Amino acid sequence: MTISTLAITPLVSLIAGVLILVMPRLLNYIVAIYLIIIGLLGLFPQLAG
Repeated sequence: MTISTLAITPLVSLIAGVLILVMPRLLNYIVAIYLIIIGLLGLFPQLAG
């Protein structure tokens, strides 16, 4: 079963949005983790699959 990055991105955004609404202090951590993951996938495309 292969899940593409295009299918994961909206799901991650939805979960992050809900978490930010519930706990606004998580915003900094969620944005930082998201940017790190996107940056790593950009530098090392073989990690994406």
